Amino acid sequence: MRFVDEFRDAELGQVLAGQILATVEPGRHYKLMEVCGGHTHSIYKYGVDDLLPENVELVHGPGCPVCVIPMGRVDDGIAVANVPGVIFTCFGDMMRVPGSNGTLLEAKAGGADVRMVYSPLDALRIARSNPDREVVFFAIGFETTAPSTALTLKRAKAEGLRNFSVMCSHVTIVPPLRALLDSPDLRLDGFIGPGHVSTVVGARPFEFIPQTYGKPVVIAGFEPLDILHAVQMLLTQLRDGRCEVENQYARVVPYDGNQRALEVMAEVFALRPHFEWRGLGFISHSGLKLSGAYADYDAELRFAVPGIRVADPKACQCGEVLKGVIKPFECKVFGTACTPERPIGTCMVSSEGACAAYYNYGRFAREREVV
Repeated sequence: MRFVDEFRDAELGQVLAGQILATVEPGRHYKLMEVCGGHTHSIYKYGVDDLLPENVELVHGPGCPVCVIPMGRVDDGIAVANVPGVIFTCFGDMMRVPGSNGTLLEAKAGGADVRMVYSPLDALRIARSNPDREVVFFAIGFETTAPSTALTLKRAKAEGLRNFSVMCSHVTIVPPLRALLDSPDLRLDGFIGPGHVSTVVGARPFEFIPQTYGKPVVIAGFEPLDILHAVQMLLTQLRDGRCEVENQYARVVPYDGNQRALEVMAEVFALRPHFEWRGLGFISHSGLKLSGAYADYDAELRFAVPGIRVADPKACQCGEVLKGVIKPFECKVFGTACTPERPIGTCMVSSEGACAAYYNYGRFAREREVV
């Protein structure tokens, strides 16, 4: 295949659906987790789940970069944004993530200079244009976006730019997967591995899943046929009694990852001993901070941040959604008190959030079924 529309061919989708049906064992229930929020949105946008047998269930994982940011971390960002003379920059989704005292968007409405950017290089450009102001970039995301932050910091250092800093909230994918696999309240048969993260880290880091936990993994792309093919590959492994990491997304993902990106990350970042995840608690060595060589650009050292842990709202069940324990529509406030316009939790905010996917592509279909 060469063009994107070929990866959305309905006839080929029906062929794969037939192969999946022929592969499953009657009477057995299969539960597969798509780790990445991008997969969740593709599944419901294109109706991939409607092509699967009833005994093949897809559940969501913690691979949404905005969804995992805890409320206390948002409060830290708002505190920095409210410092006089600071221009606080972040991605658009992050502006609407609720903290305990509102959002960055509300802080902007209250007078803070909060600006949406499309990349950390945009924040660096703002710093060059405003030499009398402190410019802070709120860095979020998994290993997918961490290299761009690292390269931006290298450029800032090379230019000797002193009014630029980063509030680093980058996280890594392997520790939360270990935490999920060690959790007693979740039973999984296999994983649809994250395609975007794997373009950087490769397929090798996921080998611990079959080796230690006996679960197959298939790294997948994001088009509907990619996901259906990954499901078929997982079910074939289970049928054959195999357990390994396979790479469905080989057109993009090298097995050993992007070595240059990994080298830059190793230079600029260091692992935090602990990092808090929304709904998942503290996970050891799961977050990144700036290394000693780049400490001068660390916003957490340059500014005073509260650093207080804030409990999630009792009504919000983002943690259970991120762990795949419940589906979004099983949350008591889904689609009522919590909507994309007035979100309570992060899963309804992000363009990769599971709740947003259900709300945008699935909620009304279920209402029609109930009627």
